[in-house]
Amino acid sequence: MLTENKVLVVGGGIAGLSLAISLRKKEVQVDIVELKKEWTVYGVGIIIQSNVVRAFHELGVLDKFMDRAYPFEEVTIDSPRGHMVMPGHRLAGPEYPANCGVSRPALHKVLTETALETGVNVRLGVTLESYTETDHNVSVTFTDNTTGTYDLIVGADGTYSKVREMIFPEVKPRFTGQAVWRYNFKREVDHLANYIGANGLAAGLVPLAEDLMYMYVTSNEPTKPRIAEQDLAAEMRARLSNFSTGIIADLREQITDNKGVVYRPMEVVFVPEKWYKGRVVLIGDASHSTSPHIGQGAGIAVEDALVLAEEITKDIPLATSLDNFMTRRYARCKMVCDAAQQIGEWELAGTMGDRNHLTKSSLEALAQPL
Repeated sequence: MLTENKVLVVGGGIAGLSLAISLRKKEVQVDIVELKKEWTVYGVGIIIQSNVVRAFHELGVLDKFMDRAYPFEEVTIDSPRGHMVMPGHRLAGPEYPANCGVSRPALHKVLTETALETGVNVRLGVTLESYTETDHNVSVTFTDNTTGTYDLIVGADGTYSKVREMIFPEVKPRFTGQAVWRYNFKREVDHLANYIGANGLAAGLVPLAEDLMYMYVTSNEPTKPRIAEQDLAAEMRARLSNFSTGIIADLREQITDNKGVVYRPMEVVFVPEKWYKGRVVLIGDASHSTSPHIGQGAGIAVEDALVLAEEITKDIPLATSLDNFMTRRYARCKMVCDAAQQIGEWELAGTMGDRNHLTKSSLEALAQPL
């Protein structure tokens, strides 16, 4: 139950924007504070699998970006064990695709415009400094010395969450020993195509638009190297050396633009037991930042937003709403994080493991209702 009918969202990424939009549909006042002075996004593209297509449809934004996305029905894995096809599910309705890919800037534009259109108050270059909680509300001070009063603070501020540091300072991101590399190409595939090398490491191609796709590749980087920009293209090509034939090998030599390479060491975090303390709750990467091996990091963040908005607007005590949120989200998100971690561990060991079955079973589980 929201007595003030006002929620503070810390972080203006996918999780925070999705929550703000969902709450505004329920006529809750929402303030977003975003530390960045320029509201931009980092990265190349995003895979929107069946459960996430459903989530964006429920949020009311799917139709706003489908003309900038690339729809597809199936996901494939080519490995030393053969070719595997994983059909998607049209969870948003028969008129929508099972899956799609979209560029991060295109998705961010739709989410930001929708948030502003629905009346979300957004403040850039500002974040939470401190807060004081009572039985009825929470009073906050921002980094620009302004103040506000809310029912709830939501930390949607990512893997390195300042809000998480405030309530669970003992929980820190962990480097997995791997990194992921991404690069844009002219589109040559019509679905998400994954390729597993003999050493267990993966590369893949993700269609984003009629004329655009991106390649990803995972690599084992035990020393977590810092790589100078002028070396990024050559280093990404080197990480693809185990693909000697096929489309990945053909595309490898086209990786020449250092500024076009997006390189990110994989750091993960999972808050144990519960993701809230009093009137402060975490969603998305702030509570469960996962590696990209299942392709669900952003997706389960959007799901978090929908479920939290639904629960906290019920006519029940806020603590009960937050407990219900945890009941609906914890096991589902842990399943994704555990599966991604297991695949990463197989890659580190240079083995295939039971990757195909684990990926398929995870996506089937995510197709179940929220």
